[in-house]
Amino acid sequence: MFDPQRPSVHDPVMAKEDSTYYLFMTGMGVGVLSSNDLEHWKQAGSVFSTPPQWAIDSVSGYRGHTWAPDIARVGDQWVLYYSCSSFGVNNSAIGMATTKTLNPNSPEHAWTDHGMVVRSHTGQEDWNAIDPNLIIDQQGKPWLTWGSFWDGIQLMPLEEDLKTPAGEPKTIARRQKPSKVKHGTKKANDNAIEAPFIVFRDGYYYLFASHDLCCKGLNSTYKTVVGRSKDIQGPYLDKQGEPMLRGAGTLLIGETDEYAGVGHCAVYEFDGEWVFIAHGYAKDRQGQSQLVVRHLAWQDGWPYLAE
Repeated sequence: MFDPQRPSVHDPVMAKEDSTYYLFMTGMGVGVLSSNDLEHWKQAGSVFSTPPQWAIDSVSGYRGHTWAPDIARVGDQWVLYYSCSSFGVNNSAIGMATTKTLNPNSPEHAWTDHGMVVRSHTGQEDWNAIDPNLIIDQQGKPWLTWGSFWDGIQLMPLEEDLKTPAGEPKTIARRQKPSKVKHGTKKANDNAIEAPFIVFRDGYYYLFASHDLCCKGLNSTYKTVVGRSKDIQGPYLDKQGEPMLRGAGTLLIGETDEYAGVGHCAVYEFDGEWVFIAHGYAKDRQGQSQLVVRHLAWQDGWPYLAE
């Protein structure tokens, strides 16, 4: 049963249009919720009524359960990235869709799928094409970051169409030291980092990522970490000056009294206020994955979650 105050979600991202917040999440065709206050939510359908045919044809195991979206306003349209995969393998692809408005009651509300942006193949690419996030740098250049396990978090420049690669992917964060990362594995290795999200504030790009394990209910060990860099390409360093390329990251939130673990976050500034969203595995609901919304504050150039 849907709980409007404690909705069960996985991999949430969010956008605000007019006075409404729209939340996109992992689900059949990409699930959508909406809210006017970030406290009470209602179901708002899905992005795709039928799965993208290109993804069914090219990604074995994908049948419409679409993971880890990202949403951003660019110019006069909303751009959505989404992940097509199956658990534990890097036979995966990231696609893109656009719409003029997120308001389902508007005649301009219609999602147009633009197909594949980037693809990983088992035994070929040493990264996993899931968990996308778009960032426009301070010079107006678009970049896509993504990644889960294998060789960690990737960053790649895009052409102005926001779909065509404009260069090769570059690893910008790992869970382990490079010498310990197992390469060429068919199944997910133990380089447990994923779900990148990059924002810019006061001269720094901040890279948020998730360490350790999701999707195990009360046994989940998800943690959200952060590092920063003057250059979008890195190096991203944690608060102690240690590189995220070698396993570092300043802990933002992990296990709490309420949750076994909290991760796969997104960070936004709405009307001058910073908001952190993620999913957490609720201890009082047998590890159910639930929406976490917290106020994000800053001190000495570093984010923290305010009570």
